[in-house]
Amino acid sequence: MKKCLRVCHELGVSCPVKECPHWIDHEQEKNCIFESIRRHDSMTLREVGERLNISYVRVKQIQDKALKKISHLLK
Repeated sequence: MKKCLRVCHELGVSCPVKECPHWIDHEQEKNCIFESIRRHDSMTLREVGERLNISYVRVKQIQDKALKKISHLLK
């Protein structure tokens, strides 16, 4: 668990640091992408899109691009 998330857990608060690159506007998950991952392990494209405030189609585009990059590394 990230140190900053551990501190938020200890204090019982959601992350107040909106400038953090891991901050998401999702109060139920302490406003932290790492907390979302910890709680859910896997999510649908729609769930990811909701947390990042982007469409699931955009999430799919990002996923496809990442998989393409990974496949090139494996060859």
